[in-house]
Amino acid sequence: MQTTEQWSSKIGFILSAAGSAIGVGAIWKLPYVTGISGGGAFFLLFILFSLFMGFPLLLAEFVIGRSTQKEAISAYRSLAPNSNWHWIGRLGVFTCFLLLSFYSVIGGWIVIYIAKGLFGGIISEGADYGSVFNMTIGNPLLVIVAQFVFLAITVLVVAKGIQNGIEKANKILMPALFGLFIVLIIRSLTLDNAMEGVKFFLAPDFSNITSESVLFAMGQAFFSLSVGVSVMVTYSSYLSKKESLIQPAISIVSMNLVIALLAGLAIFPAVFSLGLEPAEGPGLLFVVLPAVFDQIVFGEVFLIGFLALFLFATLTSAFSMLEIIVASIVKGKAEKRTKYAYIIGILIFLVGIPSALSYSIFADILIFSKSLFDSADYLVSNILMPLGVLLISIFVSHKIEKSTLREELLQHSRLGATAFNIWFFIMKYIIPLVIILVFLDITGILDKIVAIF
Repeated sequence: MQTTEQWSSKIGFILSAAGSAIGVGAIWKLPYVTGISGGGAFFLLFILFSLFMGFPLLLAEFVIGRSTQKEAISAYRSLAPNSNWHWIGRLGVFTCFLLLSFYSVIGGWIVIYIAKGLFGGIISEGADYGSVFNMTIGNPLLVIVAQFVFLAITVLVVAKGIQNGIEKANKILMPALFGLFIVLIIRSLTLDNAMEGVKFFLAPDFSNITSESVLFAMGQAFFSLSVGVSVMVTYSSYLSKKESLIQPAISIVSMNLVIALLAGLAIFPAVFSLGLEPAEGPGLLFVVLPAVFDQIVFGEVFLIGFLALFLFATLTSAFSMLEIIVASIVKGKAEKRTKYAYIIGILIFLVGIPSALSYSIFADILIFSKSLFDSADYLVSNILMPLGVLLISIFVSHKIEKSTLREELLQHSRLGATAFNIWFFIMKYIIPLVIILVFLDITGILDKIVAIF
């Protein structure tokens, strides 16, 4: 059945898709993963993966969704009937479910910090913001309540639908986020020793790069652009046939890279200026931001404002994750949307509780030396997303007629056959090869193969 809703405009689609892509991926995760993975070299790899794998994959998901006008599972089933390829959609739905279960924990941390700023104050002279953060996430009741609040907001917006919920929120929130980022960067760059942070972030040093760093960079590119989980299949299914696919994809990738650059320029100069550790981990942003705003007149006010926008950016990504799950169930029947949005929201909350308690009650429970939170993140970013990407690249290049791909991709575009052929070659050969090589390298199998020859 065809979906009954559509974006009201191309800009609404671009901002919503960019909101899905940007969110926590660019603002929270990229700085700390860059910090633990060697700085500039990792960021360069992230850019290359985003441009040469993320962008083609984004277009591939757009083609699948817009050509069928159906949510993820039904889209694959429509293009490859009487086969098991619809399990790519199911894998995407499962991945989004697991992703949102720990992603909502981060959203809950932001909720707590906003509440602290409004009622108790975060910034204080001589404060150890690292200890403040550890004490905050070590309070089991507090983090669970905050996670619930974050998911409740997500459910309420998604229950309202595409135009009245997701699109309307993103049209306001995304531009505001860009503006406040500029304020933060200006202050961060004027701190003492700030250029050391810029050098760490932008000057490549490949001596610290390992096969795991490459896997992280690839996973981060997929995470940041929300590809590999068929979110963009569902989002593009709401896009009118009259619109080009190329321009929105370029806009989304560009906005994502700009936000990633802004996040790094805001965070790392402050990290080095204030003598903090760039490899701080998941708490990096929550330690650095208060320390930076501590140096600004009316810093508490600016901090609350930034946290509010950070919350909104996080919510825009959460909207897309919940949307793909809800859409896969309601299949265009708007009357079912509210009911299933609430049911799924509750289930995600329950599954996310172990991640929320990873730094308190369940702190001693480790999986391959990783906390429950980090294990869920690793599984999604470095295994399920690359696996989804591999399957999508194979599906698009082998199961969809080349003429259909060409017509859908070049519709309302000035690009010609050469651009299409390059895109198709990347999808059919380059992306699967790169993913397989990275996995073989990370498991040590590649070294054994090389040793044989």
